[in-house]
Amino acid sequence: MHRMLTGFICLMSFLSLSAQTIDAEKSVVNFKATALMVNTVERSFTGMKGVVQFDENDLSGSSFDVCINPSSVNTENEKRDDHLKNEDFFEVSKYLEICFVSTSMEKTKSGFKTIGNLTMHGITKSIEIPFTFENNTLKGAIEIKRLAFNIGEDYGNFTASKQAEVEIICVLK
Repeated sequence: MHRMLTGFICLMSFLSLSAQTIDAEKSVVNFKATALMVNTVERSFTGMKGVVQFDENDLSGSSFDVCINPSSVNTENEKRDDHLKNEDFFEVSKYLEICFVSTSMEKTKSGFKTIGNLTMHGITKSIEIPFTFENNTLKGAIEIKRLAFNIGEDYGNFTASKQAEVEIICVLK
């Protein structure tokens, strides 16, 4: 019994050490979208938090459970930020987090790929994120269609883009 307990404690210690801490100050989610068909607006979210367990030699034991707060949106324009936070877009008073939880990971020719569930604006969709890992930094890029998550309305081609290019930079301590 003593050996089992010692083995269990060692296993739990190992598992807790394998989770990496996200450096919230250096991690960011950037995204670009076109407004009024001519103006590309660059935005970012900060305050990334969650659990990252990444071992490039053990992808089956790796996982991501990461969230950002949509109220951290920053376009360097306070009026635009307030508009993005209201019910027209992210509705931050109701939807407090945007989260990604991985279900699998694999090696690719150019790095890695994770498949998982993105929950945004109360809707969960399975997505695939190609990413690289270098110098304790995970970098990925995806394209998100905002209407698939009921963010905003279909304003036509003249005001808000229907999709955004998203860059994820997750720095681990």
